[in-house]
Amino acid sequence: MLKWALIFFLISVIAGVFGFTGIAAGTAAIAKVLFFIAVALFVIFLILGLTVFRSIT
Repeated sequence: MLKWALIFFLISVIAGVFGFTGIAAGTAAIAKVLFFIAVALFVIFLILGLTVFRSIT
């Protein structure tokens, strides 16, 4: 998921350089959403991993 966020971010930067501000804003918003979803999933799985590890050992 972070890979897709990085791809959309790069598309946003390239579109911004060439003056396509509407496309740049759209892809930046998609990249931001994907990034925060990836961070949220990481935190959830980190917490689950720590709690399951403690209950097993």
